[in-house]
Parts: sequence; C-alpha cells; structure tokens
Amino acid sequence: MERNIALIALFAALTGALALLPSFTLGFGVPITAQMLGIMLCGTILGARKGALAVLLYLLLIAVGLPIAAGGAGGLGVFARPSVGYLIGFPVAAFAIGLVADRFARPMEFWPAFFASMVGIAVVTVFGVIGMSIMLSVTLPEAMGFALPFLPGDLIKAAIAGGITQGLARARPGLASLRT
Repeated sequence: MERNIALIALFAALTGALALLPSFTLGFGVPITAQMLGIMLCGTILGARKGALAVLLYLLLIAVGLPIAAGGAGGLGVFARPSVGYLIGFPVAAFAIGLVADRFARPMEFWPAFFASMVGIAVVTVFGVIGMSIMLSVTLPEAMGFALPFLPGDLIKAAIAGGITQGLARARPGLASLRT
C-alpha cells in the first residue's frame, strides 16, 4: 500500500517536473513541452489504475495552487483556459495507455509502450480539441487545426516514452510488478 502511494506521488512529481522543463519551439512557432511525456510514463510504467491516479494527483496539486502546470502555472485558473480539455484528458489518457500496454505480452518493451502512448495521444487530442472548441467558441475542425501542429512533438515523446520504459524494464527486471 505504502509503495503504491509513493509511486503515485513520485510519478505525479515527475509529470510536474517535466511540465516545467523549458519548451522547445518548432520551426513554425509551436511550443512543445515535456508534460505529455510524464503522462505517457505514468501509463506505461505504473499501468492503468496507478497511472491515472498519479495524473489525478498531479491535477489536484495544480488545482491547490502549485505552479507545476506547463509554463509554471498553478491554481484553479489553469482549468479555465482553452487547454482545459487536455487537462481533463490527461488521466483518461494515462489509464488508456496503461490498459493498452497491459494487452501486450511484454508491455515494458519499446513497441508496446510506443503504441500505447500513441493511443494516449489520440485520447488527449480528442479531449483537447473538444475543450478548445467549447472554450474558444470555434468549430471542432477549427480546434483540430489548432491541435495538429503539436502531433509531431507528441510522436517524438511517444518514442522517448517507449525507450525509457524499455530501458527501465531492462535495468530493473522487477519493474513490471509495479503495474499490478
């Protein structure tokens, strides 16, 4: 029990730390943050339930005012921005990532973790596009146009998550037991 709580807290902190890394701006002006990498790792390493709980804890910490959202934001105001759909989608994505990874015989390998992370990207994008559509009063296709430039960066993060997951599993063979 204590181990699970510690792991959930550790991955919530990891996600917050990744969100605070300076963004990398693509050549066409779209900033890419490492926040989604944390969400992916929550799912690939902790599994569906614990991964989602870690992300929910991360969101709770943002809500109470810790400045650990992308760009160093915190507080309830973060949930009133056009990006609120992404935030709502984060725990759902972590759960989906863990669920999809669990369907593979070797979920801690690169390809299962990469594929599961891509499913998480799709989940977050759906939530994010719906949230932007509502918050910005634009159509779903217009909101999708806002989201598309972020997808190449998310695919890179999915590859990084796959590599980290596989590397951790090889370095710590008992790591797969964390998923149960």
